Amino acid sequence: MIRLFVPDSLAPTVRLALDEGQSRYLAAVMRLAAGDELLVFNGRDGEWRAVVESVGKRAVTLDVQAQTRPQAVGPDLDLVIALVKRARLETIVEKAAELGAARVRLVITERTNADHTRVDRLQAIAVEAAEQTGRLDVPQVVEPVKLERLIADWPAGRRLLFCDEAGDARPALEALAGQPAAPWAVLIGPEGGFSPAERARLRELAFATPATLGPRILRADTAAIAALTLWQAKLGDWT
Repeated sequence: MIRLFVPDSLAPTVRLALDEGQSRYLAAVMRLAAGDELLVFNGRDGEWRAVVESVGKRAVTLDVQAQTRPQAVGPDLDLVIALVKRARLETIVEKAAELGAARVRLVITERTNADHTRVDRLQAIAVEAAEQTGRLDVPQVVEPVKLERLIADWPAGRRLLFCDEAGDARPALEALAGQPAAPWAVLIGPEGGFSPAERARLRELAFATPATLGPRILRADTAAIAALTLWQAKLGDWT
């Protein structure tokens, strides 16, 4: 069944007037008609069954009927990723949403090979991935900041899995053994890796746990998928 993220509050008998983009998607792409059912969620009120009430040229109206799942809280896991080229970054955001990350934080490092990105486009990709994977929330994509700013503003109590491509750290599963479940973040560097100064700075942080993702050098998108998978398998909601 089609799932749709909406910003509105959800409750029985609520009527939703969808925006033009969502209306076009349901009417022109998915060919829904009055009386057809779909699922809606907003990240706060759980998942609800809704019925198409009317289909106009530019607007589709839904009638919210009954809750199908209560709101659930997923792992408190951030993916911190250095800016990379657009196609790879879009893949990373999509896979982070599929793998249960709560937030995707973008960071600028000394060797970052991209200096800007469209956060609104990345957020739309996160929404689409959440709709398709069945999760009840949408990961937030956060505007890029420099690495030093990220470290300076680091929230108390959040651990950091620093994926160190130098390869002399402990394997990730071993590094995560015995660690508390939440909150955490996973840090993936740029295609050129962290500079020696950045690597030394990260290694001295009390909240950081260096780890290796194996004997081969991974591209940023592969590394992000691997690290999130290992964290979920050891500390997340896969256990």
